[in-house]
Amino acid sequence: MRKNKYFALLSPIYLTLILHSPILAQTSTDSIGGPVSLRQCVEFALRNQPAVRQASIDEQINEKDIRIGLSAWLPQLNSSGFYNYYFKGTPQAGASGANIPAGTNVRNLSSLSLQATQVLYNNDVLLAAKTARYSRQYYKQNTLSSQINVISDVSKAFFDVLLSQKQLNITIEDITRLQRSLKDAVNKYEAGVSDKTDFKQATISLNNSLATRKQTEEAIKAKTAYLKQIMGVDASKPLALSYDSSRYEQEAYIDTNQTLNVNNRIEYRLLQTSKVLQNINVNYYRFGFLPSLSAVGNYNFAYFSHGFSNLYDNAFPTGYAGLSISLPIFQGTKRLQNLSKARLQVERTDLDIVNSQNTINTEYVQALASYKSNYTSYQLIRQNVDLAKDVYKIVSLQYREGVKTYLDVIIAQSDLRTAELNYYNALFQLLSSKIDLKKALGTLTADNNQGN
Repeated sequence: MRKNKYFALLSPIYLTLILHSPILAQTSTDSIGGPVSLRQCVEFALRNQPAVRQASIDEQINEKDIRIGLSAWLPQLNSSGFYNYYFKGTPQAGASGANIPAGTNVRNLSSLSLQATQVLYNNDVLLAAKTARYSRQYYKQNTLSSQINVISDVSKAFFDVLLSQKQLNITIEDITRLQRSLKDAVNKYEAGVSDKTDFKQATISLNNSLATRKQTEEAIKAKTAYLKQIMGVDASKPLALSYDSSRYEQEAYIDTNQTLNVNNRIEYRLLQTSKVLQNINVNYYRFGFLPSLSAVGNYNFAYFSHGFSNLYDNAFPTGYAGLSISLPIFQGTKRLQNLSKARLQVERTDLDIVNSQNTINTEYVQALASYKSNYTSYQLIRQNVDLAKDVYKIVSLQYREGVKTYLDVIIAQSDLRTAELNYYNALFQLLSSKIDLKKALGTLTADNNQGN
């Protein structure tokens, strides 16, 4: 009875510990639900996209490699032992300095020893110490590079899905107008005001729009699947997007007077860090002729006797401390060849840096030109939507009054649909080109991304 009472008191404590244990915490999965904004998509991708997670794991692996390399600076402690039975001869000559009485017949010999070493200078561990800082920096930059690529890819895919959804909405509105026009054309034909041509033309236009709607619906599914892929969302999970067109219009502007600084580009900084690491590698081979120096210590227990039963009754200890030096004299020119190779790698990285500067400048010029072109197109096309709506309203009224032909109505509907499609296409192209320009400038981060 008392046991059950204690169990009842401790159960909540155990349950709390289990729920907060690291093992259970690892099984929890990240989820995303409801209509999500661009920022939410980006933040989810930065947590779950495989490429970003792999870069983070690479960073952790590098940290372990650094600790493995630096561990050689710490004292190294080892122990060893042996037991030998001499069925012929005696081990007096190698009894670890023990004073074995003359004439003693020794058949069993055993030894236990403890060795300690401390590196004072070693080229390998010195390399590990010098590269630790820059190695961490390189992998942090590599993770940042993966994050920037994910932000860019997710943003563009997000805008691509939104564009298709807007196209679908426009097509649905167009279908509604065409159905109304078809009804008017049929009524006029039945009233004897017009012939079959009008409602047949209306039917053709309606069928075309219905086909376009189906194509757009399927395109949205494909584009949404791609967005989920680069976000790291389970393909079976639904994903609904939320957006505010007026807000995107306000955030479509970027200062085009910003000057390019190649040091802001993560690709350039990665090359710079790589060059530093390679220069350290050059110094490693340059000073490879220097000796390795270590402090050493040993404490040994020797045991010997004629019979095994009393082997460990008496111990004969010995101990020493000193220095150990290792000097490479000739390695078949291996060090010189490695040194020459390391210098060539630095020279190659210098060329990569020059090429990177040229590539970054080209990307910036192209991104800036694309943004300016798309911005001008957006400003002009935005005016066409209001004009096309006014024209369609006037032509529709004139058609009902018999002033305009149905062909004029079809043309006005087509112009309106085209103007609306062009407007949203221009808007989202402008937003995508803004992403490219920010990436080219090296200012693209999750913190200043659109769609908060």
